[in-house]
Amino acid sequence: MNFTKSLSAVALAASLTSVALLPQAQAADYVIDTDGAHASINFTISHLGYSYVVGRFNEFTGTFSYDANNPSSNKIEVTVDTASIDSNHTDRDNHVRSSDYLDVNKFPEASFVSTRYQDNGDGTGVMYGNLTLFGSTNEIAINVTVVGEGEDPWGGYRAGFAGTAELNLPDFGMNFNLGPAAETVYMDLHVEGIRQ
Repeated sequence: MNFTKSLSAVALAASLTSVALLPQAQAADYVIDTDGAHASINFTISHLGYSYVVGRFNEFTGTFSYDANNPSSNKIEVTVDTASIDSNHTDRDNHVRSSDYLDVNKFPEASFVSTRYQDNGDGTGVMYGNLTLFGSTNEIAINVTVVGEGEDPWGGYRAGFAGTAELNLPDFGMNFNLGPAAETVYMDLHVEGIRQ
């Protein structure tokens, strides 16, 4: 037996075994890591066309399914506690929660349920789905960027994404008469999930 060939065969077998043991992208279900504050729903809206108000929703839950090898199967569901709106101004937030704006007593939740995912083939895509807000449901599109996936230091496996969307408030029956510039809300989304 040729010793060099034998050694090469052993090395090849060892390398194939090590590759097989590496974590592989696969279809899986994830829970959004809101407990660890590794996800956020942020917004920007014009104030009378003169400046911008920025804020976030502090309380939300959600799950998603992700398959890097079959992106068209990707999906997500998120439920938001509308009373958790936080623009870093208590009086304004209380006013926004009132019946003048979000009317959180009547509409305590907003939700998004995806319907399809369009993969761009470069680590980006568009997630389409139905957003229910203020008692109305409309389809929106979220531009998605895959941030990454892999093992975490605690024995789990995570996947993360960033997204942006624009919401036209009158589409949801939200006519606040703050001028045309305030009809659009710009959403900035960050989602990190723990594989189940």
